[in-house]
Amino acid sequence: MRNILCFGDSNTWGYNPSTKERFPQSIRWTGLLQKRLGEENANVIEEGLCGRTTIYEDQTRPGRKGIDSLPEILNRCGHLENVILMLGTNDCKAHNMSTPKDIAAGIDDCLDIILQYVSPKQVLLISPIHLGDDVWKDDYDPEFDTRSVKVSRGLENEYKKIARSRHVHFLAASKHVLPSKVDQEHLDAYSHTILADVIYNELKQCG
Repeated sequence: MRNILCFGDSNTWGYNPSTKERFPQSIRWTGLLQKRLGEENANVIEEGLCGRTTIYEDQTRPGRKGIDSLPEILNRCGHLENVILMLGTNDCKAHNMSTPKDIAAGIDDCLDIILQYVSPKQVLLISPIHLGDDVWKDDYDPEFDTRSVKVSRGLENEYKKIARSRHVHFLAASKHVLPSKVDQEHLDAYSHTILADVIYNELKQCG
């Protein structure tokens, strides 16, 4: 059995921007990936959590630092063939005052842990989608600000550098999908379909 861990935030969990609930498995990119891999004796392990960051504390919701939960999750999963890592959107929140380099450093710290369990060629690092221009407005998510939008758009280049230095596979989600117009932050159902296809094709390159 090929076990594939998908570790991320609300866009891995499957947050529905219209209902604020969770998309069903048949719509989530992780569920669609499972369907595409179904005939290949593969098991997609969904480990998405709303609000998850790389290394930043959430002052209102404890337990959201990805680096803290990674060891327990990796140990619980046992043997893994691949790890898909997609974090960084919540790191862009205004109170973190982070830069793209800061967030990439957090991703690098997460990779320190992941690479104790799998080889670099088994890892797919994904830089997240861009935040929408208006995400910071009261109608959307005022935890972000205008600077957050710029920071989110700088993640791709910084993650790419980390991927090269770590010799892991890299994919920029922002090149393929956009945030929903409903909340300027999360994937809609159509984008989940597109992302699942892109990740499936990229996984073919991951040994």
